Amino acid sequence: MSFFSGFYKKTREERIAMTADSRQLSTQSKNILLADHNLPESIAGKMAENHLGTFSLPFSLVPQLIVDHVEYSIPMVTEEPSVVAACSLGAKIIARAGGFTSQMSSRLMIGQVALYDIPNMVEAQAAILAQQDRLLEQANQAHPSIVKRGGGARQLTVEQKADFLIAYLHVDVQEAMGANILNNMLEAIKDDLADLTQGKALIAILSNYATESLVTAKCRIPINQLHAEAQIALETAQNMARASQLAQVDPYRATTHNKGIFNGIDAVVVATGNDWRAIEAGAHAYASRDGQYRGLSTWEITDHHLVGQLTIPLPIATVGGSIGLNPKVQATFDILGQPDARTLAPIIAAVGLCQNFAALRALVTTGIQQGHMKLHAKSLAILAGAFEEEVDLVARRLRQAPHTNLETAQSILAEIRKEASKL
Repeated sequence: MSFFSGFYKKTREERIAMTADSRQLSTQSKNILLADHNLPESIAGKMAENHLGTFSLPFSLVPQLIVDHVEYSIPMVTEEPSVVAACSLGAKIIARAGGFTSQMSSRLMIGQVALYDIPNMVEAQAAILAQQDRLLEQANQAHPSIVKRGGGARQLTVEQKADFLIAYLHVDVQEAMGANILNNMLEAIKDDLADLTQGKALIAILSNYATESLVTAKCRIPINQLHAEAQIALETAQNMARASQLAQVDPYRATTHNKGIFNGIDAVVVATGNDWRAIEAGAHAYASRDGQYRGLSTWEITDHHLVGQLTIPLPIATVGGSIGLNPKVQATFDILGQPDARTLAPIIAAVGLCQNFAALRALVTTGIQQGHMKLHAKSLAILAGAFEEEVDLVARRLRQAPHTNLETAQSILAEIRKEASKL
């Protein structure tokens, strides 16, 4: 039996104790989770301007997810009902098939200097490439600390796009997301690029389209593990593959398909203190790389297995930004086992594929609403005004009602209180 068996039935304190024991959390991390305090004004007030307070979201855990033969517990920050439950279920099914595997060939960030009013594009491009070594050294001098840590500018490429000549700087940013590193380096070479091309520099800035930080997560699930009945298992696999094909040809489906992937990815990106806006922007651009918006993941049947694959740009950081400021983020990294960026990115990609598996499986079998509304019922009970001791009863009756909405929840709550007053 799994150490985490019945995890969702435990009290919050019991779940924290189980997590602390299984993942060898520090006493500090355990206390951070138990206290469950929001950021103090001394920190929050310096993270954003015009600070009024803090805004809380649930901090949850997927107990067990296997990536590259290592078992992790995955912290998630999300407000959407069923996301954590769906990912947990998907992780259990895929764990029986060996879990997820991953690939990550490089981890470079790209910045650009856009140049215009250039008299001769061909000569300008040649001039830049002839000075590439000097320009790379100049860029590295603008941020020597990253060079000392083994990173730094690696390549300078040039492309003409309409009336612009764009110089792309490729940089190894090590454990950082890299915005400040890239921007410093780009500013350092911007004027030289303008002089070399006899043109003008328009902008010099990092790109969030991180095509040299691609991560691939894969899984292979024996079809007979999808259901106890062989025919239902086969139909489930076939329809999941069909749903995957639909997301490749219909952008309306692809958008929701990818949103489901980001239900998981965003939840972990937020929990790790990373920039989910940058991750989403790059991923949606990648989904449109051939001119049509497509699903980021694919599912197909091969040799009696359902095979899933997700490739996505994931410039995930383990240092910088708010990562070192937020105690909950520190606890997140403790739960994950203090991974470096090259370890963390595949974990997050696997979460996205796992979330996608759970969503597609639900869509082609019972439908997405059954599991979603089961958890949504509790939210409606709270919105209806139910006290803690009333929530489960209201939710249970609400799930049995023909219409699961706030008005029904309020009516059920009134009935329960009327019944209680007669006792």
